[in-house]
Formats: sequence, C-alpha cells, structure tokens
Amino acid sequence: MSTLALRHARVRYGPLEALHGVSLTAPGPGLTVLLGRNGSGRTTVLRALAGTVPLSGGAVVWDGVDVTRVSAYERARRGLCPVPERRAVFGSLTVRENLELADADPAAALAAYPQLAPLLSRRAGTLSGGEQRMLALSRALSARACVVLVDEPAQGMSPAVAAHTYELLSALDACVVVAEQRLPPGLRGKRALVYELRRGAVVFSGEAAELDRPSG
Repeated sequence: MSTLALRHARVRYGPLEALHGVSLTAPGPGLTVLLGRNGSGRTTVLRALAGTVPLSGGAVVWDGVDVTRVSAYERARRGLCPVPERRAVFGSLTVRENLELADADPAAALAAYPQLAPLLSRRAGTLSGGEQRMLALSRALSARACVVLVDEPAQGMSPAVAAHTYELLSALDACVVVAEQRLPPGLRGKRALVYELRRGAVVFSGEAAELDRPSG
C-alpha cells in the first residue's frame, strides 16, 4: 500500500515560513496523526502532501517517487483524497448530490453514517458542523482512495460519533493522515503513528502510546 513522506519540506506564505524543513513518513495501510495547536503547521503539512501549497524547499515522496511537482489534481487522480477542515462539501447541493458528485456509493456512505439517511434531500449547507463532517468523510470512506488526508475529522461531532469515525478511519486499507489539536481519546494506548508539530517543526515522533508514558 501507499506510503507518503515529506523530506526536509519548507513552505512559505509570503515572507513567513510555515514549515522549517519538516521530515515525516506516513506508512500505509495505517493511521498517522499530526498533532499541534493552531499555527503549528499541521494543516500546512496536509496541504503540502496534497499538493495544494507549493514547497519552497524539500520534497514530497509517494511510494519512493518524488511527486513534488505533480499537481494536486494529478495526485487526486492517482488516488489521494483530501478532506479539508473548511469547505469540504458543496453547500448548495443536497446530501445525495454531494455523494453522487464524488462518485461515492450512497449505500456505503449510509452504512458508515446512518445519521445521513434522513438528510439525503437536505442541502449540505443547512447541516450542522458535525453532519457536514460526516458527509465529507463518508465521501472519502467510499472513494477507495489509497491515501486519505483529513483535517480535524471529528470537529463538531459527539464523542460517540467521533470515536466511530476513528474506528472507520483506522479500518481503511489506505495511508490515512489526520491533523488534530489533541490526541483523540480512542487512540491513547494504540499503535497509531504520531508527529507533534510546534511552530513549523516536528518536536515529537513515535507511537501514540508513548505520549502517555512519564518522562525520565
């Protein structure tokens, strides 16, 4: 399965450098978590992997091949599915139309999130934040992608739905990379790979279980 990596990646937004030579590897199948507060660089890492922001230095490597200059469109065509934190659904379209546009299987989407069944005729823009996340994720879950990148997957969800979401993501036969401010409770003690970012640099890398171990 796919493995995605950054090699000494640098990203600039105008005069400001958001990533300072970040290196990390997200093996697949499996779940990799990017932790960090707002401004830490975790969202920029996802954008760099997806190809929606250019690197000013370093490389993006996919299964051993440098794809730094491959467009976001071409990466998506090859099986990379990004789910951004904002504007992840088409608000003027119905839930059913969102699924059809993404070529997602409605039956698979509703199996993942039965809560969407009574909402199929509703415009996505009228849904709650948690319902919009379910819709966006259901499209990704049924897309048969080999790489899935999700920014704050459980935002706006109840704890039970959030836990269910991470069960679904962990079960995917894909390289899955998620960005969160804090480690989700359901991953504590698990073997998920974690990178913690601070001010555009990696300050921790290891398994989720290591975060709970006392230092010293």
